[in-house]
Amino acid sequence: MIVGYCYVVADLIHIGHLKHLRACKGLCDKLIVGVLTDGATMEKKDKPVISFGERLEIVKSLKFVDVVVKQETYSPLPNVENLQPDVLFESASHSREAIEDAMVLTSKQGSRLITMPYYAGQSSTAIKNKILKRWKYKEEEHPKVINLERNQT
Repeated sequence: MIVGYCYVVADLIHIGHLKHLRACKGLCDKLIVGVLTDGATMEKKDKPVISFGERLEIVKSLKFVDVVVKQETYSPLPNVENLQPDVLFESASHSREAIEDAMVLTSKQGSRLITMPYYAGQSSTAIKNKILKRWKYKEEEHPKVINLERNQT
């Protein structure tokens, strides 16, 4: 049995997440997914909009996922050291340094590192920015109530 490990923030689940998890599951028998805590996420990105507990439950419910674990650092290496999966899946979007560090650890453990494609244009950040661009706040009309008005530009 081949055990794989990948990780996600999963703030807003989108098709890129699904493609990534499906591809990872296709390369192993059991897929463990680390979900980054708020603190781990904020090492490199803004705080997630969706709570950690909710993100954990959402990822747990996906059919490609066998086991979900908490990932307390942005780097997966502490979890990989502890869990010792046969395969670590890294995103091609991550830094060369992060991938090299993963290569060192997986080599030491006798496991493999597979760099997975990044699905450009598919990101929670891009979705959040698109929402903000399409809608604007109209506080001046009702200072105690925030209304959302469709931005026609």
